[in-house]
Amino acid sequence: MILRRFLRKGGQLPLSPTIRVVSRSLTSASPGPESDLTHHGKVLPDYLHSTESQTVRPIDADRPTTLREDYENFKHFKSTTGRLGSRVGRHYQPHLAVNNPPRPRDITLELLLASGAHLGHATSLWNPGNQRYIFGVRQGIHIISLEATAAHLRRAAQVVEGVARQAGLILFVGNRPKQERCVVEAAELAGGCHLFEKWTPGTITNGKMIVGHGAVVEKDEADRVNPQGPLEGAPPIRPDLVVCLNPLENYVMLHECGLFGIPTIGIIDTDADPTWVTYPIPANDDSLRSVQLIAGILGRAGESGRSRRLRKIQMQEQEDLTRVDIQ
Repeated sequence: MILRRFLRKGGQLPLSPTIRVVSRSLTSASPGPESDLTHHGKVLPDYLHSTESQTVRPIDADRPTTLREDYENFKHFKSTTGRLGSRVGRHYQPHLAVNNPPRPRDITLELLLASGAHLGHATSLWNPGNQRYIFGVRQGIHIISLEATAAHLRRAAQVVEGVARQAGLILFVGNRPKQERCVVEAAELAGGCHLFEKWTPGTITNGKMIVGHGAVVEKDEADRVNPQGPLEGAPPIRPDLVVCLNPLENYVMLHECGLFGIPTIGIIDTDADPTWVTYPIPANDDSLRSVQLIAGILGRAGESGRSRRLRKIQMQEQEDLTRVDIQ
């Protein structure tokens, strides 16, 4: 189409030298390796012009390879070295923190870092009581030390495991948006109770007036429900341990637990007071991944203590049966 714009002279198109070279290269056959070697005074060997199947041979400077041989060498190199080296897999999968929470022994700094547990609040909002948990400042935001987070989280997991092993009642509390699932699953793993709504003031200090109308379900150490049914008129039960995922919104509950000597575990951010809870866990309480990770680890710890208790009771029952059979 571009060539038609030129005027015809003598039945031929007046082409410039550049256009003649382009048209000649388009009409003629594509040059092979011979055209490049002729400028250097070299000629390809005769066996390279044959169309028969060629085997892979070592590269020689005096005998240049063809395009086909280059491709054969590439396939051979790929088949021999394709499986060598390391394979980088997916190290962090966020959904596993909820579906399959890690155990306390699987706590690593990389896992806490991936969940965002090290991010605190602005330096203007910090509480001086958290100074020993702060690693440094980054762009006006406090960075929480993950070593302190891992150490306090392991200690809290041991407390939850011990309470569950002694058949204690553990209450998991988290009433921020989208915390319902992790709170419920952690309570199910530990065999405790959960609360993801607003705490009613006076539930512990004035339990007879607030929750006294409800029935009390009695269970033994093996988590078997009393066949006689719920107990009517029994005093309300207080939890043996409270795990609070957002202490800022549940200060009244923590105060009531302190009045009755109930130990508490809480996620303490840089703007919270660590003296509110018995066992603080310095971490980011605004990150949903961080909260899900900590709740899952504490739930796994409760599951471990509960399984030990049930295993011990089962062994005792088997021993009692064997003694009866012997007598």
